[in-house]
Amino acid sequence: MRVTHAPGKYTDFETLREQAVALRRAGLSRRQIRDRLHVDNNDILNRLLQGEPAPEWTKRPNAKDDLREKARELRLQGWTYDRIQVELGCSKSSISLWVRDLPKPERKRTREEASAIARRGWEATLQRREEERQKTKAAAASEIGTLTDRELFVIGVALYWAEGSKSKPYSRRERITFVNSDPNMITVFLAWLALLDVDPSTLRFAVQIHESADVRAAEKYWADHVGIDTADLMKTTLKRHNPRTNRRNTTDDYRGCLRVDVRSGAELYRRIEGWWCGIVGAATATDLVNRT
Repeated sequence: MRVTHAPGKYTDFETLREQAVALRRAGLSRRQIRDRLHVDNNDILNRLLQGEPAPEWTKRPNAKDDLREKARELRLQGWTYDRIQVELGCSKSSISLWVRDLPKPERKRTREEASAIARRGWEATLQRREEERQKTKAAAASEIGTLTDRELFVIGVALYWAEGSKSKPYSRRERITFVNSDPNMITVFLAWLALLDVDPSTLRFAVQIHESADVRAAEKYWADHVGIDTADLMKTTLKRHNPRTNRRNTTDDYRGCLRVDVRSGAELYRRIEGWWCGIVGAATATDLVNRT
């Protein structure tokens, strides 16, 4: 039951403060003092304990306390934020908060030397992030394991419906055309077609690329990737280059896109459309039997 106070309970404030301070110095927490003195007003409790530090046992441990102390130690030795960042691997914003009450060390380096140290600190941060990124990707890749035929089948249907050409109600064109710049996407798509027993002789390939790129190199790359001669490629589609656009895909590894067509693919297209409807229906079904 909560204790209530009669009128005038806090009128002798100084006496109450002496009791609160004594209890605080004896190691009691705010809650313990509140319950002991029957003070249920937080504003008054704050005034009673003003200037009195909390006991050590009530303070929560901080996971970065060790880093903070090391950063302060290095700062007192005259280290800059950039050097501390390289040494401890933490952000400069954290370092700034930890050492902001310490005197700023005297500059002992030229601006160029300081910039070089800053670059090394940033490079170390980028390298650490890249290592974490690659570690996550490798762990995720290992989770896939071996694909069953059914898994590849479902993947292929979703892949085509996301990236392949689709018929429109206002323009009925039931044909199989798949375009992508990622060679791995092309590889998975061709593996899916093989799973469906699509006749390789019905496949046609064509490169689509900006006219300012190395067209011949791109044609050879894609022909090698799918295992045909460049002479077997259909006519390359060139996209006109607009110098006013800020196009970023201008490096040597830019190879445009590869278009894969399946001749006489209307029947296959209709089956893909039906398979996709089946996937949507199974994914939204209330009973999980359809997902097993």
